[in-house]
Amino acid sequence: MKYRADFRGFDLVKIENILRYSAERYFDTITHRMIVVGRHDEWLVLIPYEKKGNEIIPITIHTTTRQQINFRLKAGRFKHE
Repeated sequence: MKYRADFRGFDLVKIENILRYSAERYFDTITHRMIVVGRHDEWLVLIPYEKKGNEIIPITIHTTTRQQINFRLKAGRFKHE
């Protein structure tokens, strides 16, 4: 995750805040992973993660748009947590 965050210009502290405090969370029915969405500066980001006990493990981070999220909700790929 650190490599991808650095490579894509994301701040790890902001990513951690999104993972901990964002209220916008979904379940991806294709990958069977949890998804959290939040703002990283001017970008809307989507972070797939796994939760094992009290530990949250981010898998990757992508910039996205509200339109993509809404499409995935309507198509049934994302379900509200």
